[in-house]
Amino acid sequence: MSPEPLIEAPRSRFQRIANGLLALCLGVMAVAVFVNVVLRYGFGSGLPASEELSRLLFVWMVFIGATAAYPAGEHMAFTSLVGLLRNRPALFMGMTLFIRLLVLLGCALIGWGAWQQVVVGYGSHSVVLGYSTALLPLPAFLCATAIGLMALFEIINRTPLDLGHGAEVE
Repeated sequence: MSPEPLIEAPRSRFQRIANGLLALCLGVMAVAVFVNVVLRYGFGSGLPASEELSRLLFVWMVFIGATAAYPAGEHMAFTSLVGLLRNRPALFMGMTLFIRLLVLLGCALIGWGAWQQVVVGYGSHSVVLGYSTALLPLPAFLCATAIGLMALFEIINRTPLDLGHGAEVE
């Protein structure tokens, strides 16, 4: 048995969980907005909580999606310059390390800023639903932490960049 299925199993499980959470967020948002529209235009009233709930779920959905996109290689990338180094393994791995270090730096900056916002929002609550406003920046912190850890593991395992396709230029 080859080791690849053992490596791919956690990724596919992670993808399934992330996709399930994304579907759940989107479903709840769609129902909340639909009910609010029907109540507002059909009966002259609405659910004040619908807008706050949709905003909170949208923020979580964006960061869950960003976290799930990283291991799948679905973030925007400009691979044309790095692709030119494909035939030079030492330079290619050096550029891979440099890019992953930049990812770690970006995650550290986003994570630090998000954590500061979590601390600021810990003591206050949303107007309608009353949830802690720390729940709004929390997914940014969790996303930065998860992507940072994935990039760190890729550095440790010396995983080469996945250029995604055989095209010479994007």
